[in-house]
Amino acid sequence: MLVLLPPSEGKASSGRGAPLKPQSLSLPALTDAREAVLDELVELCAADEEKAREVLGLSEGLRGEVAKNAELRTAGARPAGEIYTGVLYDALDLASLEPAAKRRAARSLLVFSGLWGAVRVTDRIPSYRCSMGVRLPGLGALGAYWRTPMVAAMPEAAGDGLVLDLRSAAYAAAWKPKGEVAGRTATVRVLHAPTRKVVSHFNKATKGRIVRSLLSAGVAPAGPAELVEALRDLGYEVEAQAPAKAGQAWALDVLVEEIH
Repeated sequence: MLVLLPPSEGKASSGRGAPLKPQSLSLPALTDAREAVLDELVELCAADEEKAREVLGLSEGLRGEVAKNAELRTAGARPAGEIYTGVLYDALDLASLEPAAKRRAARSLLVFSGLWGAVRVTDRIPSYRCSMGVRLPGLGALGAYWRTPMVAAMPEAAGDGLVLDLRSAAYAAAWKPKGEVAGRTATVRVLHAPTRKVVSHFNKATKGRIVRSLLSAGVAPAGPAELVEALRDLGYEVEAQAPAKAGQAWALDVLVEEIH
């Protein structure tokens, strides 16, 4: 099973670990593309703080993020699972998982990123600020930029098992499963059952809980239909829509009674 996650906008500090080694990151087919984004981002943030703040869409209160980006090559690095914070990652709570569940997380979780393309939670990265919605002056819109390198990297990462896609729309734009891979992909919405509406906060929190439940239970669904049954066994109320034709993903709605 491969689980595709969005990153968090807020991130923990880099700490005092050894600096980034781009060649050590997972999905080596993305290395050259990562280096190109990293070079432009560091140069932009080191040269012109105001322009960088505008490009990155940062408020005055987030001015310090520009200086942080300028030091990405020398900043300390930590496992991505420790860098990403926020609602989804608080609910997932990787640090408190049992050892076997942590090993499953290392194998199955892939976090999409405007800067790195995608990383495993065990990949060591510095704290940064660069969303997939950013348009860099030289490389252009990152959502479009990443599509070509992702075509080379993602089929191998997806393997021959289930792909559980929990990304937000901005990050889903960087890679869309196609063909046979799409047929074993499941996308998930979380709906407030009484209103049938998506609400951002509990949508993220519930997705974090779903991933934690699957990792903790040690279940490995072979495909979307098996995932539906596994989630129901774990106590989730799930409605599933199988694809109307080949080359499309399954659509799953997880219904939640309370917003929390």
